[in-house]
Amino acid sequence: MSETSNSTSLFTDYERRHLYAEVIIPLALPKNYTWAIPDHFKEKVVEGSRVEVELKNKKYSGIIKTLHEDKPKAFEPKDILNVLDEQPLVYRHQLKLWKWMAEYYMCNEGDVMQAALPSHLKLSSESILTYNEEYGEDFSDLNDEEYLVAEALLLKKELKLSEVQQILDAAHVYPIIKVLIEKKVCMVWEALKDTYKQKMETYVHLHADYHNEDNLAKLLNEWSKNKAPKQLELLLSYLHLIKTEGEVTQTNLLKKANATAAQLKGLADKNIVRLEKRSVDRLPTLPRDITIDFKLSPAQTKAFDSVTHVLNEKSVCLLQGVTSSGKTQIYIKLIEQYIKSGKQILYMLPEIALTAQIIRRLQKYFGGYITIYHSKFNPNERVEIWNKIKSGETKVVLGARSSLFLPFKDLGLIIVDEEHDPSFKQQEPAPRYHGRDAAIYYASLFNAKVLLGSATPSIESYFNTQSGKYGLVNLAERYGNVQMPLIQIVDVKTIITQDKGKVIISPQLTEAIQASLKEKKQVILFQNRRGYSPYQLCAVCGWIPQCENCDVTLTYHKAKNKLQCHYCGTVYPLVLTCAACGNHNFVQKNFGTEKIEEALIEAFPEAKIARMDHDSVRGKNDHDALIKLFEQQRIDILAGTQMVVKGLDFEHVNLVGIVDADGILNFTDFRVNERAFQLMEQVSGRAGRREAQGKVIVQVSNTHHPVLQFVQHHDYEEMYRFEIENRKMFFYPPFSRVVQLTCKHKDKNVAEEAANILGQFLNDKYAAYVSGPAEPAVSRVRNQYLFELLLKLPKDAQFIRQCKEDILQQIAIIQSNKRYRSVTIIPDVDSV
Repeated sequence: MSETSNSTSLFTDYERRHLYAEVIIPLALPKNYTWAIPDHFKEKVVEGSRVEVELKNKKYSGIIKTLHEDKPKAFEPKDILNVLDEQPLVYRHQLKLWKWMAEYYMCNEGDVMQAALPSHLKLSSESILTYNEEYGEDFSDLNDEEYLVAEALLLKKELKLSEVQQILDAAHVYPIIKVLIEKKVCMVWEALKDTYKQKMETYVHLHADYHNEDNLAKLLNEWSKNKAPKQLELLLSYLHLIKTEGEVTQTNLLKKANATAAQLKGLADKNIVRLEKRSVDRLPTLPRDITIDFKLSPAQTKAFDSVTHVLNEKSVCLLQGVTSSGKTQIYIKLIEQYIKSGKQILYMLPEIALTAQIIRRLQKYFGGYITIYHSKFNPNERVEIWNKIKSGETKVVLGARSSLFLPFKDLGLIIVDEEHDPSFKQQEPAPRYHGRDAAIYYASLFNAKVLLGSATPSIESYFNTQSGKYGLVNLAERYGNVQMPLIQIVDVKTIITQDKGKVIISPQLTEAIQASLKEKKQVILFQNRRGYSPYQLCAVCGWIPQCENCDVTLTYHKAKNKLQCHYCGTVYPLVLTCAACGNHNFVQKNFGTEKIEEALIEAFPEAKIARMDHDSVRGKNDHDALIKLFEQQRIDILAGTQMVVKGLDFEHVNLVGIVDADGILNFTDFRVNERAFQLMEQVSGRAGRREAQGKVIVQVSNTHHPVLQFVQHHDYEEMYRFEIENRKMFFYPPFSRVVQLTCKHKDKNVAEEAANILGQFLNDKYAAYVSGPAEPAVSRVRNQYLFELLLKLPKDAQFIRQCKEDILQQIAIIQSNKRYRSVTIIPDVDSV
């Protein structure tokens, strides 16, 4: 039974006197507000549809969460103003996910709604109408209400929606605004600017009289004698396109004939062609074919059979396959199985960067069955994808964590690739959810299965396999029996540079790069820091330029010749004079990807060198374009941040260099060893993925760090045993649940006081589990001072629920005090 019929069948007796709706609006309200349903809307409302409501003289579009007959006792509910959808915009399973997410991650359903819906599906009363000067001043085709708004716009040029409501003295202004937009009297910007519009394309058809070949031949003979050569060229171009492409669009025809729209209109006026406007997809569609042209290796076949068996018995399976073992091919076979059973599949990747290369592979196998979804699509494109998934037309979605919010109709399988990656955790703003964990809950609502994949699983996921909660399948050999890469540790303490600074490219790495280039192979160099230099200091007194808004040093970007704060994004001109002593001599300390690129160009002038980081890859297609160039061997050496190492597959890379491993090993975090192992193992996995064994050179000063021994032997099991003992000893996850609380305020004293009050409360009730409050390493960001508390709670669901309720209640109490009203207190559950 469909969602619509389920929802509408709840209330078949429309003679009932009172009906109420709990509505989610995009505000951070601790509790959803309830509105009354007027009698004339009773037949229209369904759970999951949008309604227009008013709260404190502002209008919002909200989603009906539940319909009920229980009138609130504490207040008199207002009527909803309008019903915006005849069908549900979101399904019940999505509403359940929103509720769970709000409760588990200690936020509000309004926060989740804000993150979940594409901007074109959200309306706001603070949107601005702007007058369209091209319309002129003739309002004769407008009715009275439209005329009033148009006249006000002509005088003021801009109107807020709240001003339109005052002019009309009416609640229902959206239909009038919609008509004015359609008539091109005005345009809308801010929230309503993004209202979804179908993309229209003009198609050209030959008039029915000329489908007869004799008539067409006669026309061409006559035209060859007359004086309209451009129209003849248009007609000949049309006849060519109709044969080669089947359909002819105005855009393609004008381009081919090098003609104008006016010349084409001349043909239409003579009844030789007919023009038809038609709505088209913004995203190109491929034929819906399944073409699997590979066979699994014996090891892959065994793993595939094991995964299928495990998923018959358990809801979640972890596929632990070494780098380049061919996990993606197992995913493809599994996707094929679920498509043929009529189910939808969500394939999640941690970052947009990974989707570009994978989508090309999957489209080759699944054609039009698959689509891609991420935050770099424009709002119109997102709405089109949303609707195709909601209708069940799209079977496979490849996307980053936000794809979890899409309205799946019949979800059968979720694949979470690189499940260990911290990018699955949302940081700002709320909801601060973990994509992997939320995916497991979402799948449970459909009785769907979840396959987690990684060469280096998170400690928590692997622990769940050891306790029997998840199934585990191992794929221990690389595809084609290629050996795991050889790891060489280079002690940079023994290398002295001319400027006595840090070593960028050691002699060993230089020699290895030369050998790779000689063999016509490619090289990847990894440095987990962008920019040219993380900081510069005065050579005389040691003064370091810092951000005015944050307690961090400024990174030097040589290409822009600017200093930039990587926390708040503020850009500063280059400092040439020391603010402390007036000296002009500055020294660049440490190095980022920009400086590595410069060093490579100097050392290997014949090589083609490129850089991949957030500074060099900004546009929607920039990342994909760079990957294609590298795949086509038009780049010899690629230097970059984590973007170059996560799950990408390059067959000609035989050398990878980790330029500064100390930067990975020295973070102050309980997950530092796990993260360092995962990152270095993933980086090393880019080397030697075909045929010969690859090589990885790790430049490091702390050569005795235990993680390096695990990486050298590619020994995940030993790393897990080492880490799990430490986690158990210090009561860290997976033996506890972590909740981090951050107090933020522009006044340091106020922030500290609020943190101490919160800390005192928690110490009274949960003393054994609380650390802090304390200042973090970076104690001021965007002019907000930070103080943090950390709770390590036992894994008892009821105890954790009670603790969360107590925290939220105490936050409300603190913020009710006038002094602390503007203190922001952020709970981050399962913080990473």
